[in-house]
Amino acid sequence: METAFPLFMVLFVLVAAGVVAYQYYARQQRREAFAAFAAQHGFVYHQQDPFSLLDEPFRLFSKGDGRGIENVLDGRWQDVPVRAFDYWYYEESSSSKGGRSKSYYRFDCVIAPIDAACSPLTIDRENLFTRLADHLALDDIQFELDEFNRAFNVKGGDRAFATAFCDQRMMRWLLANAGSCGFELVGDRVLAFCRKMDVEALPVLLATMSGFRDQVPSVVYSLYPR
Repeated sequence: METAFPLFMVLFVLVAAGVVAYQYYARQQRREAFAAFAAQHGFVYHQQDPFSLLDEPFRLFSKGDGRGIENVLDGRWQDVPVRAFDYWYYEESSSSKGGRSKSYYRFDCVIAPIDAACSPLTIDRENLFTRLADHLALDDIQFELDEFNRAFNVKGGDRAFATAFCDQRMMRWLLANAGSCGFELVGDRVLAFCRKMDVEALPVLLATMSGFRDQVPSVVYSLYPR
């Protein structure tokens, strides 16, 4: 027993050191992949966030007990100015014995301009937790297309804006093309987001953002001018 405890400690230290080394290696590999993507597609790459993107008033950026942004791409995609980046937040919890732990949630995001004054609106995939929350709070906006209501959770304080934005064409486009992406609109900005992906898949997220902007109903621009 006298030698087992030190051996256990040595193994624990080795495993912990291996985890730290792997995380550092993975982080470096991802930074290099972002830099290569930037060079290939005409973006400027920033390892950290020089634009204070967390100050953007999106709901996603207020979640958790701590959050951060890194690996920022700044440039144009299909002639639209965009910023794409890694975003993460964590939630802290405590055990019955007083220990504390953090649960991390990681996303890839794209922010682009929209030529309208949009009321805050979130369009995200429906899941078990959102269905339960909606059952309790009844704050999910419903539309005339039942298939869309089952697939997406839409929240916003201005139902008239939500109805104008989510017309039949937009709803059918989202059903066919959004995949696992969600969207937020605030003012003249739109945020597209999805769970963290390989850097090589970023064109999918960028193309989804571009397609989403293309589907914005013309009535939004006339009723909610910038």
